Amino acid sequence: MNTGSESWIAQHWGKWVVPYAALWATMLIGGVVVLVLTLLGAEVYEDVVDDAGLANLDKPTLGMMEQLRSPGLDSFVTGFTHIGGGVGMPILASILTAWLIWTSRTWRPLILVGGAAAVSVTATSLGKTLIGRTRPDHSDAVPPFESSPSFPSGHTLNTTVVIGLVVYLACLQIHGTVARVSLIVAGASFIFAMGMSRVYLGHHWMTDVIIGWVLGLAWVGIVILAHRLFHVIRHREHAGPAPTFDHPAHLRDGAAGSSAPGDKDDVGARGPTGGPPAAG
Repeated sequence: MNTGSESWIAQHWGKWVVPYAALWATMLIGGVVVLVLTLLGAEVYEDVVDDAGLANLDKPTLGMMEQLRSPGLDSFVTGFTHIGGGVGMPILASILTAWLIWTSRTWRPLILVGGAAAVSVTATSLGKTLIGRTRPDHSDAVPPFESSPSFPSGHTLNTTVVIGLVVYLACLQIHGTVARVSLIVAGASFIFAMGMSRVYLGHHWMTDVIIGWVLGLAWVGIVILAHRLFHVIRHREHAGPAPTFDHPAHLRDGAAGSSAPGDKDDVGARGPTGGPPAAG
């Protein structure tokens, strides 16, 4: 029994931990950095942004958004903002991550997007707990109203992280410049629109959204760095191609890893249909 358990642990350790050690370590350190930045940002925000932000940016922006409202537009924006909520975003993230896993033939999209989303949700909860900032008055908001603390905007932060990483991983699989630029513009537009929808509906102050964008982009940058370091370290140690479903890596593989598709920055493996190179 013990032998069987040890064999199972060794097999999964070699499959899930060893090949991704650099990725796990960098993301763990980066996640701690983001949480520390959230703590420091909360202190600065509480001392500086609250009064100045309300007077110079938050209230004027909210007033401008109120002038743009109409019954039809209110309904459309309300439906759109639900995509970035606690139900919509997990569903969207799961669908997009599943697509990336299928096309790249590797579990790395799950590690990157799932791990990054977990940190962004934690940072959101931490910021809301520390600051406890009140949302705009219900008289200035579009129903259904929300009662949780305002800072930071969770819709904005989580959307920035998930969509940012999905765009990055998708761009690794697309070789046309026009297609890549179009994907980046579409992703950036979605992230911007999600943030502004929160202000339009009166569910967040503009500074809540800005901080969500900043924290989200910082975390996306760290995760991308972790992914690049993962490949750099494997190449430097001659560990062979990064593992995929078609070329799994195990402890017994050693460092001999002969050249195989996918050996260069995750952009060489064939897709599930034998089509264009996959990535991830």
